[in-house]
Amino acid sequence: MGKSFHPIFFILIAILTTSYAQDCKTYTFSNNNVYATCVSLPVLNSQLHWNYHPTNATVDVAYRQTGVSTSQWAAWALNIQGSGMVGAQSLVALISSNGSVQAYTSSVTGYAIGLQPTALSFGVPRITAEMVNGDVVIYATLVLPSGRTSFSQVWQVGPVTNGAPAAHRMGSDNTNLIGNVDFATGQTSADGGNIGGSRQRRRNTHGVLNAVSWGVMLPMGAMAARYLKVFKSANPAWFYIHVTCQASAYIVGVAGWATGLKLGSDSTGIKYNTHRNIGIALFALGTLQAFALLLRPKPENKYRFYWNVYHHATGYTVIILSIVNVFKGFDILDPEKKWKKAYIGVLISLGVETVIFEAYTWFVVLKRKKDDKSAHVGNGYTQSA
Repeated sequence: MGKSFHPIFFILIAILTTSYAQDCKTYTFSNNNVYATCVSLPVLNSQLHWNYHPTNATVDVAYRQTGVSTSQWAAWALNIQGSGMVGAQSLVALISSNGSVQAYTSSVTGYAIGLQPTALSFGVPRITAEMVNGDVVIYATLVLPSGRTSFSQVWQVGPVTNGAPAAHRMGSDNTNLIGNVDFATGQTSADGGNIGGSRQRRRNTHGVLNAVSWGVMLPMGAMAARYLKVFKSANPAWFYIHVTCQASAYIVGVAGWATGLKLGSDSTGIKYNTHRNIGIALFALGTLQAFALLLRPKPENKYRFYWNVYHHATGYTVIILSIVNVFKGFDILDPEKKWKKAYIGVLISLGVETVIFEAYTWFVVLKRKKDDKSAHVGNGYTQSA
């Protein structure tokens, strides 16, 4: 009983500590500022505090991002004309490798535009930032435009590369960062996050379709062709199993490729060149394989040997590129680690089966050659000494 007390005790302490850290009303700022209103934003463990001054239509804000390390950036923004990243009027904190923090404003005009220092469409007479115990806090005074108090808000965190903000991660937490805030009433909502959620679902669909088709079904189809046809009783069943697996993989893979094109067209300025180029190559090679099936010479045709070389070389190239691109996709989507581990487990399983089947295939082939040679000797086909 005594031994089990300590883990439970520490778990309770951790829960209480986490709850305390996430309650914006209990946070004490290093400069002793006090804010009348605060909200804990729904993702990335971040908080927004503010004081609204109706007499001059200004608001003092403090955006707090927890768990930030050096060589990272954090940003909070209002989108005056719409919602989302494009058009966001941002307050940025850039944390260098030595821990110093630079605060500035940045107007985001497109996905390809980095968070470079620029003026905003409304006044920001004051902006500072600090880093305290792994949390970065941006302080600013905003002159609210057009007498409005309700806006779309966006917040984000990402890495710093060569002293400049780099692209943020594409996990679900980093794509559901759209909400609304009303500085006068104190009301906030995250229903705008459905925009990011919808795009994330399409990313996940793209990833699942391609991982299953190019990354699993194609290798299984190749294994069926190589290891089933060694059994005479499996002819021609192995061929139909092979064609069914590869055709199904191609159809599902084309659907995944199409979703990738759609995601690319909807994300102007966001480019993953290696992943995209491999995807285009896979589609082209897969299409050539599909047409090659229609031009397949008969076994006795003199060109069948060359067709086999082309078919096997292209097929194995597609399998290798498919596996590489699935892992490229994991790096982009940044899903929970269990999904990547699950796919690695599938590959290991297929690899072990390949080794076993390969050994057995060679055993059968060599034994069959030995039996054929013995049969020839028994029929008097041996040469005289």
